[in-house]
Amino acid sequence: MTDDRLIVALDVPNAHAGLELAGRIGDAVGFYKIGLGMLTGGGLALANELKQEHGKRIFLDMKLFDISATIEAAVRGLAQFDLDFLTVHGDPHVVRAAKQGAAGTGLKILGVTILTSLDRGDLDDGMMRPGDLREMVIERAARAFEAGADGVIASPQEAAPIRALPEAAGRLIVTPGVRPAGAALGDQKRVATPARAIADGADHIVIGRPIWQADDPAAAARAVLNDLP
Repeated sequence: MTDDRLIVALDVPNAHAGLELAGRIGDAVGFYKIGLGMLTGGGLALANELKQEHGKRIFLDMKLFDISATIEAAVRGLAQFDLDFLTVHGDPHVVRAAKQGAAGTGLKILGVTILTSLDRGDLDDGMMRPGDLREMVIERAARAFEAGADGVIASPQEAAPIRALPEAAGRLIVTPGVRPAGAALGDQKRVATPARAIADGADHIVIGRPIWQADDPAAAARAVLNDLP
């Protein structure tokens, strides 16, 4: 039985490449993330094939943001694919609408707090309000939980204080920005090792390039899992 705490991001150009990569990884991984970058390359078809024909769990990382009616309709449409996780922006009105769209299904709605590729300077460039980034992530997580989110997306550096929130009881914390020791950071800025992220309260860690760029992706995935507490 696979350890689904590891979610591998299939950040490859199209469904054909994603299916080939999943085949190379084989039974080492049971949970995959399919993101916006693959949407026009057959991402939904790949999600359905991996779920229905290969028994994999699927995290659809769309980071949806729009008016409530549009979010509800979009999520209702996506929920028919019998997937596991879907991301929306963590704004309360978005989370509430997404939960309405997912009602009656097993699709879990995860609210994005602040992207792990951003730092305080990036927020300043985007004219976001002043304040400590870590505290803003924790506040956005609390508000997403209050709005009904099944979980949140945050960097591993914020996992521990989010887990300590009363609102976090029974909710999921999923952490991208996870890098095995010695791996290149790429475009991530707020990072930690897989073991640290899990120890600090993350339920799932998301890793992409350090696994799919490895000569042996299955071995790279197993090495990550073997390091988890």
